[in-house]
Amino acid sequence: MKVKLFKRLDIYIIKKFIGTYFFALLIIIGIAVVFDAAEKIDDFMEKNAPLRAIIFDYYMNFIPYFASLFSSLFTFVAVIFFTSKMASNTEIVAILASGVSFKRLLYPYFVAALFIAVLNFLLVGFIIPRANEVKIDFENKYVKKQYQNTETNIHRQLTPNTFVYMENFMVIGKIASKFSLEKFDGNQLKSKLISDYAVWDSTSGKWTAYNYYVREMFNGKEVIKRGEKIDTLIDLSGKELSQRSNVVETMNLVELSRQIVKQKQRGADDVQFLQAERNKRYAYPLSTFILTLIGVSFASRKVRGGIGLHIGLGFLIGFSYLLFMRFSEMFAIGGLISANVAIWVPNVLYAFIALYLYWKTPK
Repeated sequence: MKVKLFKRLDIYIIKKFIGTYFFALLIIIGIAVVFDAAEKIDDFMEKNAPLRAIIFDYYMNFIPYFASLFSSLFTFVAVIFFTSKMASNTEIVAILASGVSFKRLLYPYFVAALFIAVLNFLLVGFIIPRANEVKIDFENKYVKKQYQNTETNIHRQLTPNTFVYMENFMVIGKIASKFSLEKFDGNQLKSKLISDYAVWDSTSGKWTAYNYYVREMFNGKEVIKRGEKIDTLIDLSGKELSQRSNVVETMNLVELSRQIVKQKQRGADDVQFLQAERNKRYAYPLSTFILTLIGVSFASRKVRGGIGLHIGLGFLIGFSYLLFMRFSEMFAIGGLISANVAIWVPNVLYAFIALYLYWKTPK
């Protein structure tokens, strides 16, 4: 009889948790879509965006992106809402008085949290990147202005022995000014190509350097060749130089890991940014369990002020987590703290808060 009661209780809490989570999700997403449409309606009309593209290419892909972004907050609010309601109705007290331990009461909460965490991990790791690809293409076409690469004195290490330099890169025309390519053998320079400018051909994937000269070293002797134009094939595309930083959102976890290895070999400046993005995709789903424990420990108490006080403090704690995560991300991207450490600091801190609240909760 007691086992049957436990099973009913488990199902009851799991249904409440997941149901409240998706209900809160739908309400907030609905509000977000309305505000976003109001903000972008002028861009849609000015650039004659088709209604079908607005609905299916943009908003159908905007919704899962927005949902995953605030999944931790929705989880926390859902736990706070229905648990505080149970506490207000003296259901929590009755459950504990029947012989169910507080530790056992947490079981269905963590089952529901596991479902949400796995769902969120699959979304941010593999599904949303594909959706973001369509969404970002739509934004580039109908919302945002033509991207301009404002970076100057661009240096890239393509392989351990190959280096490329350009003064700047023009997205329109895919033109790199003051283009140079150096190849080394250990510490010895083997060849250096210098040109006034180079143009990337998207069809062949080659760079064509114009008004160039090449210095080559053979047995300690220098040979110089000059010419009007020459083709060269290197592991750097004009498309890569024409992308906004949010292109990382279109990479799944496997592609992101490969890009990190590639950029490390090149000595690129965006390695910290890429590592921060990868760590976020693991940290956010895991925060579901931490915020669930905080929510249950906090809302299971029957206090004066009831549900309103719980929900208000719940939003405060939930937003403080997201704000802290954002600050940690900025420190990681700025290179002040390792991205492999900074992104996990909020989870570690809030895990200690969760354990403290659990320890202080009347059982």
